[in-house]
Amino acid sequence: MKNEQNPMIKKYTKMGVVATAVVVVAALGIWAVSSIKSNVSVEKALSEVTENAVTGADLRIALVSMDKIQGQAKVLEDLHKQRASFEEKLKNKLEKEQKEIEKEKADIEKSQDVLSQEALQRRVVEYQKRVNNFQRTLSESAQAIEVAYQEALNTIQKKHLDPIIEGVIAKKNLDLVIDGRMARTGSNINGLDITDEVIKALDKKISSVKMDTPKGL
Repeated sequence: MKNEQNPMIKKYTKMGVVATAVVVVAALGIWAVSSIKSNVSVEKALSEVTENAVTGADLRIALVSMDKIQGQAKVLEDLHKQRASFEEKLKNKLEKEQKEIEKEKADIEKSQDVLSQEALQRRVVEYQKRVNNFQRTLSESAQAIEVAYQEALNTIQKKHLDPIIEGVIAKKNLDLVIDGRMARTGSNINGLDITDEVIKALDKKISSVKMDTPKGL
């Protein structure tokens, strides 16, 4: 699923190991490749490669929309509500602090002609510290909410969504499941989109995951 961007997305293909190997070879650099001596021609090397390849008729493919799962699965709807609740608490807390800061600023302005220069300077310094603390609290609390949300999101994916999708792959004997956002298909392909089935299975397995209370709330 990814933020709401990222962390829920997972490509269910068998290309990961191959892709990693390619990256490692590329990372060796030109020197490493040029230092390798070989007496075997490309044609002879290719004798080790068979002519077998997967054809369209052999593939069992399905699509799953992670966006739709995030928007409609009960456990994720509940998680969104929890995050919104913490955001509302933070908003109320900061609004109260902001009003007090504004009041303090007004008091300082009124006391300019009463306080000595030294006393006024001390109040201004304390006021600035309070403003800085307010800004830091805002940033840290917002980040804490996002961290707690992402941790809950990862729990849902790893403990619940991934096993559901893997179970669907096994039950339907699928070779490949593609994120629907990355695919364009015709409208007359029946049974290709398994999103609704995944959502129903996920709803049956779990309806809520408690989001940890963010630091400072």
